[in-house]
Amino acid sequence: MSTIKPGERKLQILQALAAMLEQPSAGKITTAALAGRLSVSEAALYRHFASKAQMFEGLIDFIESTVFGLINQIVEQQENGLSQVQAIATMLLSFAERNPGMTRVLIGDALVNENERLQARMNQFLERIELAIKNSLRIAVSQGSSGEEDANARAGLITDFIVGRWHRFAKTGFRKNPSEGSKAQIALLLAG
Repeated sequence: MSTIKPGERKLQILQALAAMLEQPSAGKITTAALAGRLSVSEAALYRHFASKAQMFEGLIDFIESTVFGLINQIVEQQENGLSQVQAIATMLLSFAERNPGMTRVLIGDALVNENERLQARMNQFLERIELAIKNSLRIAVSQGSSGEEDANARAGLITDFIVGRWHRFAKTGFRKNPSEGSKAQIALLLAG
């Protein structure tokens, strides 16, 4: 009999939840279905998480730490502001492609009928994404590689483009990859 180390079961629960979210036809995921997938009791789930909302918060924690860690790396490695925006947008689309279940969390689809604070947290996540893009666009303006047009409007447009790509990916049952053809489209959004 193998002994599960502390924290491993928690990770298994989050991985199973993410895998269940990858099913295009997945509706509301119940703790009973999640427990069944792991061959444990619902009580076993609640030994690691006080609620299903806490399970989703675990997924959101993963998304935030991964995405903002990568954004920080991009900003540190790229001096050119437009290159930063291109890299950030590409990374966000690729993240969704590699993590289809997380895409349903990113767009809020998996959070319908869950605790309101989860959607509020994802809204804040998107605001932080837009701010990161805006900061890179401001760098581009200061470098003279972008015109003086409104960085706020352009950052919003690029963020909306990314979210739209995520939505289409999820709504096509993960068949229409978000990064497909995106390089040329992002370049068009940055032209000016």
